[in-house]
Amino acid sequence: MIMRLLLAEDEKELSRAVRAVLEHTGYEVDAAYDGEEAVELARGGGYDCMILDIMMPKMDGIEALRRIRASGDLTPVIMLTAKAEVDDRITGLDAGADDYLTKPFSMGELTARIRSRTRRKEDYTPRLLEAGNVKLDLARQEISGENAVRLSKHESALMEYLMLNRERALPSAEILRHVWDGEENASEEVVWVYISYLRTKLQAVAATIRISGAPEGPFCLETGAQG
Repeated sequence: MIMRLLLAEDEKELSRAVRAVLEHTGYEVDAAYDGEEAVELARGGGYDCMILDIMMPKMDGIEALRRIRASGDLTPVIMLTAKAEVDDRITGLDAGADDYLTKPFSMGELTARIRSRTRRKEDYTPRLLEAGNVKLDLARQEISGENAVRLSKHESALMEYLMLNRERALPSAEILRHVWDGEENASEEVVWVYISYLRTKLQAVAATIRISGAPEGPFCLETGAQG
C-alpha cells in the first residue's frame, strides 16, 4: 500500500524539492502552502503522516495542528521549524505534535522519522476503544453495550477506524484503503455492505452511537445522544 503524506510548507521551492524526494522514495504527497489549506486537506483524511511547517501564512502550523487534533485526527505529525528555541518545541508538542525537525534538515533524517512514526502508529492505538456506551475490544474482535456481539476481521477493523475518526465524514475510498488495504476484489461497494453489518450489530447491543451515511458515503460515527 502506498502511504499518503500531507506536506504543509509555504516556501514553494523547498516544498517542491521535498515533495520530489518523497515521491521518488515511494510516497504519495499532497502539498499545502498555508495553514488553512493544510487544515482543509487534513479534514479530507486518509493521510499516514503529516509534515507541518510552523511559520506559514493565514494560519501557523501550531494553530493548524490544534485544529486537526480537535477534529479527532490522530495521524502522526512532524513539525518543521527554522527556530531552535525550546519554547517552540514545547508549544508544538503540547498542541499534539509527535516529532520535530529543525531547518535545515537532511532528507535522510526526514524519511527516517516518517518511517518511524508510521511504523509505530499501530503501537499507539489502544486495544480497547470506547464511544458512547459502546466498547470495542480489538483483541477479542467484540463490541459491547448492554450486551456483546462478536465481529469479523473486517467488521472489527472498520469499527476501529470509525471510532478513531469519530465525528468525521469518511469517504468510502478512504475507508476502503485503510480497512481493506489493497485486497483483491475489494471495491467501494463492500464498504456499504460492512457498514450495514455494523449498524445491525450496534442495534443488537443497544448502542447510543450510530453510523450515518448513504450507500455511496461518506460515513460518520456519531456519538451524540440518539433519540
